[in-house]
Amino acid sequence: MLALPEFLHLAGHPLRWRLLGELARSDRLVNELTGLVGEPQNLVSYHLGRLRDARLVSARRSSADRRDAYYTIDLARVGDLLSATGGALHPGLRLAPPTRTSVGAGTATVLFLCTGNSARSQMAEALARARSGGAVEAYSAGSRPKPLHPNAVRVMREEHGIDLSGYASKHLDVFARRRFDCVISLCDRVREVCPEFPGRPETIHWSIPDPAAGQPNDDASYPAFRQTAAELDTRIGFLLAALDDRAPAP
Repeated sequence: MLALPEFLHLAGHPLRWRLLGELARSDRLVNELTGLVGEPQNLVSYHLGRLRDARLVSARRSSADRRDAYYTIDLARVGDLLSATGGALHPGLRLAPPTRTSVGAGTATVLFLCTGNSARSQMAEALARARSGGAVEAYSAGSRPKPLHPNAVRVMREEHGIDLSGYASKHLDVFARRRFDCVISLCDRVREVCPEFPGRPETIHWSIPDPAAGQPNDDASYPAFRQTAAELDTRIGFLLAALDDRAPAP
């Protein structure tokens, strides 16, 4: 008799499935999730705990308010488990990973924000442009711009073959009148001060730590920059798949 995969037991619960769906769109605080799913905090926290135990989601203290925690879904792990679940029923049901190199019909405009516009948002901009083959018009800015971090340039060149040497930091006011399809905040602090942009773009939050924070020098922080670039590359791959899904048919 074919056993029911554990993933179906876990993710098949209606509330847990809704929580996964909300986190697939954006990182969220617990109080935001309670409002989105319309359930009390103790119940939401319980089911988030179940998802954390299964390593489908993780939590990280907000850099803006240490009393809060942002929850993040591990889409790559969810995808692997979904594929394994289908394969358990029949090998032909294993899922193929999404195409992560281009966006289909039309283009999309995306703005990435962090406080300094010196690392995370610049790397995200470059990755989105490169991985989409130019179909995504990506930009980046910060609430308090500072010079581009040398490790951002180094890690993008050495690990991803992308040259950031010509990039410059910009204040988010530069784009105050620009219309975007998506505005993605990468820093908990900048999310708190993010202005409204024309046209009501989709707002998404990725709670990603500052790779330079707490490090004594550039050499010490380089591994954190590598990890940040890898996380951004994974997230942008899923972003491109979502943008491709929304693109109008040719």
